[in-house]
Amino acid sequence: MKRNKPIASLSLDLDNKWSYLMTHGEPGWKSFPSYLDILIPRVLNFLKTKNLNITFFIVGQDAALKNNRELLKSIAEAGHEIGNHSFKHEPWLHLYSEKEIGKEIETAEEYIEQATGQRPIGFRGPGFSLSTATLRELARRGYLYDASTFPTFVGPLAKIYYFLTAQFTAEEKQQRSLFGGSFREGLRPIKPYRWQMGSSSLIEIPVTTMPFLRFPFHLSYILWLSIFSKTLAKQYFEMVLILCRLTGTQLSLLLHPTDFLGCDDTRDLSFFPGMSLPSGKKLELLNHVLKRLTEEFTILTLQKHAQVASCNCKLPEYKASLLN
Repeated sequence: MKRNKPIASLSLDLDNKWSYLMTHGEPGWKSFPSYLDILIPRVLNFLKTKNLNITFFIVGQDAALKNNRELLKSIAEAGHEIGNHSFKHEPWLHLYSEKEIGKEIETAEEYIEQATGQRPIGFRGPGFSLSTATLRELARRGYLYDASTFPTFVGPLAKIYYFLTAQFTAEEKQQRSLFGGSFREGLRPIKPYRWQMGSSSLIEIPVTTMPFLRFPFHLSYILWLSIFSKTLAKQYFEMVLILCRLTGTQLSLLLHPTDFLGCDDTRDLSFFPGMSLPSGKKLELLNHVLKRLTEEFTILTLQKHAQVASCNCKLPEYKASLLN
């Protein structure tokens, strides 16, 4: 066992099938097709075998549907933190008015608390959507942290792929125009910091990207690399772990439902990178990744990660007004 291991946080954005179909402009999403009955038991069992408690960011619309309530409640009952992932999961949240943002966060919060028994104090914007108005609303509602920033230079490239694989109207393209962010997103810090908003503040826990080069590091990216070479995917993961330790980066690793689901579970998401792989192969690589992560880092929920960061008197501060 290694002593004095650095901390890392682990979170899962509980995006449902309907939200991916909606974002991609696919028909049929309005009936709210779901895979939660397959996904949630699989994820909870997987985490239980690893003795891990993580943060689940839940979409309010899913919590509002009665048939999802018991499934979502089981996440909290298993000891995991519950976060707010907006109500409608529209990645163009940054285009909302301040009043609309307030309603979006409040409505999601109410349904999530009703379903799980936990009131969220952490937020992640759908598609990493973030604005000054969102930060102000979170601070006003007493949230401890935001986890919506994704400091990478490759977001615009992801948007090109995203647009090529879907048929959008001009209005839909406008809504999604800032999807993936701009190249300047890569200049944002990858270590925790504090947003300043006058007399209030909010901790930001960025989704970790590779130190220096800022390449993506979330599990979906690792799984996508494994399509070409499993060895390459593992080596890439190891390289980022080394760079995080050398730079003192408190790693925050992001999971998605599609990291646990494969082509044997659903064919509707073939447009999503990595969905050509069967679930068994994904879980095998995921098992390796989390084993290595727990060997090198002490794993926390995002709430605990943010609490540790908030105690750091030298935590960098940034004005939220500079975000937009």
